[in-house]
Amino acid sequence: MEIRPLRKFPRDQLERLLLTVPFYKAVKQQDNWQFEVLLQHSHIACFSPGEIVLQRGESDPWLYFLLKGQLLVYPDEQCQGEPLNVITPGEVFGDLSMLVGSARTATLVADPAGRDVMVFASDFRVFGDLEATRPISLQTKLTYYRNTVHHLRWKLEVYRSQNPQHSFANKHRQVKLYTGPKDTPEELHALHAQAQALARLLLEWNGEFGSGAMH
Repeated sequence: MEIRPLRKFPRDQLERLLLTVPFYKAVKQQDNWQFEVLLQHSHIACFSPGEIVLQRGESDPWLYFLLKGQLLVYPDEQCQGEPLNVITPGEVFGDLSMLVGSARTATLVADPAGRDVMVFASDFRVFGDLEATRPISLQTKLTYYRNTVHHLRWKLEVYRSQNPQHSFANKHRQVKLYTGPKDTPEELHALHAQAQALARLLLEWNGEFGSGAMH
């Protein structure tokens, strides 16, 4: 792994890379100051094919977004057999363990048959408590959790479509959507609760895949 400070990248190149990430693209469009705050607490990490990016059982406060390359997801440290999942550019990873307050639940490897991997890493500690509005604003937190809930529901719908008869298939549809006033602390708390519930369901599905119980 090679960690590269953002100052080593031409600004236009950095912004082009981050346009592939829905969260950063949205923040850049709505509040440039917030975009700059996030950059101050971020770096880029590069990995060679076959290199481990995240290790199951480890803990850290970083949130990751894949910029280039492809990652293979395995349920354990051996990384044998078929991967549990594949992560492609623009996707977030490392968020499940932070949402549920656990160590990393999977091992991620830069695709041995692919090219070098480039990852954008942000220190999630800058978000602070859910109620705090500095340095990360309510609007930026809402943007993050809206994106997170959307991403988790999409993943769960994919699992449902692949295994429609499984007992987990419709559980995520029982997690209620927020219908109250928008752009409020109430919406943020509701989105946070949704994200936690959906993350736990996704981990349940991943546990089933990892155990070999699903095909």
